[in-house]
Amino acid sequence: MPSVERPLGRSADQIRAAIEAFLRSCRQPALLEPGEELLPLTGDNFSLAMRGSRLVLEAWDRTRNLARRVTAVQEPAAARLELTVERFARREGRLFLLDLARPGGADLGRRSGRLVFRERFRLFLRRQFPEWDLAELSTEANLEFSLSPAFPRAFLHHGQHGWAALACPPEGDAAAALSFGLIWLSYLRASKRRVAIEGLALYAPAGRERGAALRLLSLDPSAVRFELFTYSEQDVVERIDPRDHGNLDTRLEPCRRPGPNQGEGWQRIASLPGVERVVKHDGRASLRVRGLEFAEISEGGLLFGLGQRLPAAPHHGAEIERLAEELRRARTPGAADRAHPLYRQYPEAWLESQARAQIETLDASLLADPIYGQVPAFAAGERGVMDLLAVDRSGRLTVVELKASADLHLPLQALDYWIRVKWHLDRGEFTASGYFPGILLRPEPPRLLLVSPALEFHPTTETILGYFSPVVDVERIGVAEDWRQELRVMFRLTGAERPH
Repeated sequence: MPSVERPLGRSADQIRAAIEAFLRSCRQPALLEPGEELLPLTGDNFSLAMRGSRLVLEAWDRTRNLARRVTAVQEPAAARLELTVERFARREGRLFLLDLARPGGADLGRRSGRLVFRERFRLFLRRQFPEWDLAELSTEANLEFSLSPAFPRAFLHHGQHGWAALACPPEGDAAAALSFGLIWLSYLRASKRRVAIEGLALYAPAGRERGAALRLLSLDPSAVRFELFTYSEQDVVERIDPRDHGNLDTRLEPCRRPGPNQGEGWQRIASLPGVERVVKHDGRASLRVRGLEFAEISEGGLLFGLGQRLPAAPHHGAEIERLAEELRRARTPGAADRAHPLYRQYPEAWLESQARAQIETLDASLLADPIYGQVPAFAAGERGVMDLLAVDRSGRLTVVELKASADLHLPLQALDYWIRVKWHLDRGEFTASGYFPGILLRPEPPRLLLVSPALEFHPTTETILGYFSPVVDVERIGVAEDWRQELRVMFRLTGAERPH
């Protein structure tokens, strides 16, 4: 039977001493009243004083002033101290003092913030769906169906009709919220069979809705209705038309070839056993060992190193060779020490190396050269997946997205890249910028290949792909678990097709 915490029988002076002792131990103190926003404590916004026989705690900021009589205290935990307090009309409640610098305190603070935002979300829904019944509203995790507690979700119904709704909190990723929204929509459609779930309403912080809007434009409107709303800090909610966000934040830099004398003096390094030389679109040459770059050649010379890059002089040759050999020994498929950091580091880069070397194994129609990496570039920076852009023998572009481990967001992250490739293709910018020289590119939308170890596709992948527009020609390719040794295709699935 689990133990039950009970208030300690202490006098007001003893309770005050316990509170002061806890606060002295805190590096980042805060006060939490369930259902209210977290209140960080500083030396000048907190008071603990005796008023007659009563111990009164006060705390305030620019918008709030809280005063509670403290009647009991629990035995303190490492990151929190629970207080029993008397609220308005002599109603008893709980109050928590937290140390946000410790994991337990931070976790409780996050949970409180989620509960506060859940109630804001409730108000949004009342305004947008005034005639509908709010049958369910939750911030609880659902691991079985991959539903995150960070994004509050709701089910609304009116007679035999229903809507799914999900909100992205102010600090969240609005584009990523769409993944959870589609999962929630599918969950409701499967579990509420007597109700026709018509659509998904997605709420995003104002000014940060672009990523979600772009993704919505490439989903299938015949599969579900989508509504996108934004909310401000003052809880002003507006309906957004995704078509107003058609201009992309993307760029395509000119493709340049390496100079005729580039890399002179470093050919010995480039020809070492196990070293791959990959020419980038800007003319620089990347030297890698199974995808892990250790040097880069440009017109200005060679830079080397795994962390900080140093300009190489002739006397660095032996040092660079030792670095390449160390990588070759550590990043070998049959390595004795598979826990070695250099073996485990950047698995997507290793998978990309295998895909470049054996692109026809993935798809026999693809040309082995040229293959470009990470073009067009994302203004937002790293995305957690590796992108390759190839072309087939008929001149149709193919986006190859590589992920070495399960990732719920892979389908929509891949869609982001596909959207950008299509954008530049529609404007003729690949040919104009020097990509795929001598190849007449077909104008039809590119293909999309999702490549991952066969057992590492996330269980929700088919669910999310089921909402893609038919315009997005997507195929999943599952490779064998020993892909580091040899790239072998275990299955090919079209769209949302499920394995047999």
